[in-house]
Amino acid sequence: MTTRILAVEDESHIRDLIRFAIEREDHELLDASNTIDAWRLLQTESVDCAIVDWMLPGGSGIELVRKIRNEDRTARLPIIMITARTEQRDIAAGLDAGADDYLTKPFSPRELQARIRALLRRSRDFDRDEGLDVGPMHIDITGHRVTVDGVEVALGHTEFSLIAFLARHPQRVFSRSQLLDQVWGHNTFIEERTVDVHVLRIRKALKPVGADGLLQTVRGAGYRLAEALP
Repeated sequence: MTTRILAVEDESHIRDLIRFAIEREDHELLDASNTIDAWRLLQTESVDCAIVDWMLPGGSGIELVRKIRNEDRTARLPIIMITARTEQRDIAAGLDAGADDYLTKPFSPRELQARIRALLRRSRDFDRDEGLDVGPMHIDITGHRVTVDGVEVALGHTEFSLIAFLARHPQRVFSRSQLLDQVWGHNTFIEERTVDVHVLRIRKALKPVGADGLLQTVRGAGYRLAEALP
């Protein structure tokens, strides 16, 4: 089955670049230049991944991402946000809205292709029938759910993939570069600080259930998922 990707971008030259990258991968492109048309497509078409620009006519890309996450039909749609903003607080804002990954302008077709491949791979990994238990945490791969002592913890696709990978290797320390290779994929052009942003988001989600201490920083080495709270 052909993978269908929605690109929401109002600049024609960026849309052309996205089209080139997507069609080179034999994916089908659906495109919209504003949030209104994008939402209409999401309600009527089957979409496997969305690429959303931050600044759009008819409403911001951030608002569209939030709307996607609040709709049952699209809540788990993999989303890449395109932005010219490079400050960590801006990146965090996009991730907090529900984006799974971000890409800063200017970007190359090769970089976009790598991001799409990695995100689709992570999304399809959720179809495996598998459950993981680490201390009080249970990770339901098929259901895309994380619970701590029976209380559900809301995580985005990327955070889910990261915590699931660490849960498959409890107590083992992984460097940021190793996590980028294993979770985002080899030859993915992402800065190592991206890992830190997602770790902070996971800890923020785990804190209300008292489990943020499971995801530990090992100074000078990286991160690990402990089997018990400190």
